[in-house]
Amino acid sequence: MPSAIPIITVVPIGAIDKDLVEQVAGRIRNVFGFETEITPLLPDVNFAFDPSREQYHSTAILGRLAAASGRNTFKILAVTDVDLFIPLLTYVYGEAQLNGCACVVSTFRLTEGLSMVSSREACINRVVKESIHELGHTFSLRHCRDRECIMHYCRTIRDVDRKSDELCRYCRILLGDEVGRLEKRSQQHRQNLSDEP
Repeated sequence: MPSAIPIITVVPIGAIDKDLVEQVAGRIRNVFGFETEITPLLPDVNFAFDPSREQYHSTAILGRLAAASGRNTFKILAVTDVDLFIPLLTYVYGEAQLNGCACVVSTFRLTEGLSMVSSREACINRVVKESIHELGHTFSLRHCRDRECIMHYCRTIRDVDRKSDELCRYCRILLGDEVGRLEKRSQQHRQNLSDEP
């Protein structure tokens, strides 16, 4: 159940630039309308390392994030610098618990094709897009057919660059409906607590 004041927690893990995390947190506030906090909940993700693939299993990270954040956590996004995978795919930019509380994004492959001159701003844009995308899944948003919508599924880094950092009209409506449901549940929860003797 969401806490009385819903806050989206952003968790940097590894050698993540402070400015990058702050820009991600700021953009999340703009898109989702909730306050954010930056909190280092996990020191590393070594527990998720798969030596046979030399990558980190993102689903294991989601489970640990949810457990570390506590039962009153609203939404939590981890930003890490390790190479993520799920068993069916060679790699992933991130993963989320659909309609859950936790998601994770990696910067590892989001620097692909960038020169030293263009790398910083382009990398920040890519990480912001993928962070909002994964967080969108925690608000029950699924992949969108609109190639410019931030919820469009990206197979390549070109797909990430092509899409905008905004939700399409349809996904904005779905997000608004979901936020309304979450706020109603939160109000009911607060009412139930106040009615207790």
